[in-house]
Amino acid sequence: LPGVAVSFWYFGLEAVRTMTLSVVACLAFEAAALRVLKTPGTLKDGSALVTGILLGMNLPPTAPWWLIVVGALIAMVVAKHLFGGLGTNIFNPALVARVFLLVSWPTLMTTWLKPGVRGLVSADDLAAVTGATPLGLLKEGRLAEMAASSTDLFLGNVGGSIGEISAAALLLGGIVLLVRRVITWEIPVVFMATTFVVTGLAWWIGGPDKYATPWFHLLSGGLVLGAFFMATDMVTSPLSFRGRVVFAFGCGLLTGLIRLFGGYPEGVSFAILLMNAATPLIDHLMKERTFGTVPRPKAEVAR
Repeated sequence: LPGVAVSFWYFGLEAVRTMTLSVVACLAFEAAALRVLKTPGTLKDGSALVTGILLGMNLPPTAPWWLIVVGALIAMVVAKHLFGGLGTNIFNPALVARVFLLVSWPTLMTTWLKPGVRGLVSADDLAAVTGATPLGLLKEGRLAEMAASSTDLFLGNVGGSIGEISAAALLLGGIVLLVRRVITWEIPVVFMATTFVVTGLAWWIGGPDKYATPWFHLLSGGLVLGAFFMATDMVTSPLSFRGRVVFAFGCGLLTGLIRLFGGYPEGVSFAILLMNAATPLIDHLMKERTFGTVPRPKAEVAR
């Protein structure tokens, strides 16, 4: 909610429109899927509401209405209910929708509204009020053109998706989840620390003329959003402490490598989805000790 509030402040009615439509569409597809597919769940459990908010935060404020509706369809029906409904999906639904939309309509998904535009934007005025994100400029090799300071990145005075601004607001929401024990610390901390180290090594070895500072990577893009609110999804992340550490390390490593050497400016979504796919294997290899049982001797197990 703090991140959403800040995005409404910077992006005005366009962000309100996108977020509202995302939530309504996700709730509608959830209701339809529950009725038609008879999968477990109910609108009262709030899961569709959360997915709608997260999908909205992964969209640019200027996303056309039909793009938002398609994203909601992919998230709720394809990524969630076709896998069995609540608690049985293997990928984060909002991230599946984001990646699908990014691959299918890359131009629409990378049209970024400049902060401070409060009203609705017409198609004729769109070019005048949009610009590149800091990560986009970095990927294009235009490091010298990045005017955003660390303060701008921290407070949110930059372009990007609705949930990619204001690391401060996202951190505030993440801390609330930690204090209330909704999530545990290892995934967000290890995820962000690994990305920091990987990008820091590139900056140190390759030089500041070619690579941005690790602080830039920590505060820009969807890293804080992904680390606190998406990678920590209890359905698609490992069950054990050690498993969550390995999962978070993989997310951070892949995010850093994609940002540094990949074709896309941002790697958080791809990294989390790839590690979602690895979660069953991580759970299998890193089972917690079962208390109240006696281990069988190795010789007996071999027989």
